[in-house]
Amino acid sequence: MDIRDMHLNLGEWNELIERSLADPDSEPILNLERDEDPVYDAVFVGGGAGGRFGAAYMKAMGGRPLIIDAWPFLGGSCPHQACVPHHLFSEAAEELDRARWFSDELFYPKFDASRASILEMVKLFLAGRGSAHAFMNWQTKEQLEVEYVLNARATIIDKNTVQAAGKTFKAKNLVLGMGARPIDIDIPGLDLHGVFDFVSLVEELDYEPTRCVIIGGSKVAMEYGAFFHATGCDTTIVSRSQLMRTKALHHVDEDLRQYVVGGMRKRGMEILEGAHPVSVNGDERVRSVTVRLESGEEIDIETDFVFMGTGERPNTAHAQDVLGIEVNDYGRVIANKRMQTNVPGVYAIGDMIDGPMEMFKARKSGVTASRNIMGEDLEFDFSEYPDFLHTTYEVTWVGLTEEEAKAALDEVIIIQMPPYVEGLDTPNLPLPCAEGTMLYAFSKPELSGFQKLVIDGATRKVVGAHHVGYGAKDAFQYLDYLIHRPEGLTIDTLGWMNELFLNPEHFVQLSRLRAGKSKLIHL
Repeated sequence: MDIRDMHLNLGEWNELIERSLADPDSEPILNLERDEDPVYDAVFVGGGAGGRFGAAYMKAMGGRPLIIDAWPFLGGSCPHQACVPHHLFSEAAEELDRARWFSDELFYPKFDASRASILEMVKLFLAGRGSAHAFMNWQTKEQLEVEYVLNARATIIDKNTVQAAGKTFKAKNLVLGMGARPIDIDIPGLDLHGVFDFVSLVEELDYEPTRCVIIGGSKVAMEYGAFFHATGCDTTIVSRSQLMRTKALHHVDEDLRQYVVGGMRKRGMEILEGAHPVSVNGDERVRSVTVRLESGEEIDIETDFVFMGTGERPNTAHAQDVLGIEVNDYGRVIANKRMQTNVPGVYAIGDMIDGPMEMFKARKSGVTASRNIMGEDLEFDFSEYPDFLHTTYEVTWVGLTEEEAKAALDEVIIIQMPPYVEGLDTPNLPLPCAEGTMLYAFSKPELSGFQKLVIDGATRKVVGAHHVGYGAKDAFQYLDYLIHRPEGLTIDTLGWMNELFLNPEHFVQLSRLRAGKSKLIHL
């Protein structure tokens, strides 16, 4: 379907995308200039966040990119199966958590667990996800003026040649952004009905679960597990490692970890750390999971719903076979800070390469590849970054933990709320009232959150910040930038900022209480 001269509105795009998804034999969607035998500056294999932003940046710089994607839409798995439903479910978990704690109190009605439904939330997401797809297809064509071929799988012929939709495309460079897929572990029973991952959950769930076992201790395991449990689906997490101690997470402060995991247990979730799944059991449907505990004892956990949260692996097989790109032990493409692989003219971005599988890395790595292709000498170092996850809280952190700071610095100062003071009745001490915490602070102060600021006492520079609560996500990306500038961010500068009554302004308030001291001490 050639749409070059068509100007579809969002409703028309939505209809086209849904029709294409429903029909496996639907035709490719072509948005191509009509010049003969063009040579592109780069073909982006994959139109997810990295491919879309990289191509748009290249076009803005005067280059000529082409995106090819097997799906009939741009944006990749994030709006379709991954981060967008995860954020929707986490928001629902937060609302349900508050309704449970305040059941039949104040203006809250008595909580009715039967009205909370995983299946209903999945259906809500499915009914609305097309709007993001439609907009990205429209914007990329009409506003960003990027050429693309959708609903057509790319076949890489060599580093300068890609085929798709019955056409052959030539390019000076190739940018690989084919995304990743969930990993299955090697245990029997994963083919039973009732075993899901984040992809199959939104595509295939057809009943309301009542009892859930999460296999894995990843971010996805914690976030989806918190949502499932908040709906009333009793949930057990089976993790080989301690939660928030996986290789995928860095700089997790132990006090923050204990607050988060403790909060999950306080809400009734069962968390089995150091445990190994042995098998998923059932006839045609899941009935139980056999788990080997840290003690060596094996137990059977009855369940009608198993969720796999064991991580993701990039889709590299095709590029390895054709191009000979190198990958590491985790299946990630080995790329330098310019996103260059071992094959000249071939770049890898997003979930294909090492580092966090997060949106900021996908977008910036795509842009980094484009800027280097267009002649800039630019590096993107994603070894340090702000991180987050959701339980029924927003959990955000950046920089060093207290333990890491003490190992690296001669003098470490901690500013913390609630403060660690022996004998102080901290469960009755709320964080300063702010967004999302007011009701907790006045009624259930032990639920109002946690925060810690880690400071180098010698230079007065902030080296780490850790927060559990609400409203902090946006502010932490700015804290990350300020902390990692060459001049850093001192307690004095932080204490002189104007707070807008939005977390983490408590760091501003608390820093102001200590900034006047020439010799810093804990608070």
